[in-house]
Amino acid sequence: MEEKIVYFEKPGKENTEEVIKLALQRAKSKKVSKIVVASTRGTTAKSFSEAVEGKDITLVVVPWQFGFKGEDSPFPQELVNKLREKRHLVHFGTMLFHTTDLYGTNAPQAMANLLRVFGQGIKVCIEIIMMACDGGCIGIGEKVIAVAGTGVGADTAVLATAAPSTKINSLRIHEII
Repeated sequence: MEEKIVYFEKPGKENTEEVIKLALQRAKSKKVSKIVVASTRGTTAKSFSEAVEGKDITLVVVPWQFGFKGEDSPFPQELVNKLREKRHLVHFGTMLFHTTDLYGTNAPQAMANLLRVFGQGIKVCIEIIMMACDGGCIGIGEKVIAVAGTGVGADTAVLATAAPSTKINSLRIHEII
């Protein structure tokens, strides 16, 4: 098997439109029906929602959990409603690599730091796949595309087999898109 991987000169939101295009192309060629999207304030989710209009793709949008940075959620409730009206899913789950205070150990942060060696987007892709699987939004063993970014927007996408956080050893990244 030979596939193309796109690397960007710089991370950030200026790559979002290209990532959307690449993710949709790979979803079509690999017959993937769900795309898991990290979106803090809704901009990336809105862009993806517009791009999948009329396609047989379900978005699973994963914003920050409530109270992560002291506020309820920066993701607008109006957008949650609009996405759900279009039969997309929005999951406000526990951010698994930010649970040091919950578990009393630094293991989640150590895992996050190790994954960041490959890039912030890769770390977030893995995290949102497990979060969405933990929340029942994607099935254990389901092939999905996950999209994330560095700071704002999207600059990373992967094709993966989903697994919940309790079975992290079963999660597989098949391709970096």
